[in-house]
Amino acid sequence: MAQSSRAEEELRRLSMEMRYLEQTADALQQRISMVNAALTDINYANMTLDGIEKEKESSEMLVPIGGSSYIKVKLADTNKVIIGLGSSVSVEKTLPEAKAALKERLDELEKTMHSAQQQLSQVAERINSGRSRLETLLATREGKQ
Repeated sequence: MAQSSRAEEELRRLSMEMRYLEQTADALQQRISMVNAALTDINYANMTLDGIEKEKESSEMLVPIGGSSYIKVKLADTNKVIIGLGSSVSVEKTLPEAKAALKERLDELEKTMHSAQQQLSQVAERINSGRSRLETLLATREGKQ
């Protein structure tokens, strides 16, 4: 009887741990998605700066304004970029400074992505081993009934 009660307790504990690990995995997946979106945004900004670097002043360009809509503008200064620092704060930088700042952000985001992917992998391993243990306990319990 004591053996049965210990098995039941382990089943409850493992079930709770599996739910917690699955919630953790979901949170990590969401974090990875957000970092992916930020990486895409920064890569897009880098490509735009590369394109601007090749343009001459007074060149006409189409600037996205959202909703798949654009506005035609003339490029006033190819060497000045206003870059966001966060918390609604922006500063004017030269094109090379802006590209360097974006490169730093890109590097940080890639580190964050790598870390989140490693954490997700570890959580997935724990989920798999926990499920195996749950299946073993359930099979043992059913065999006794």
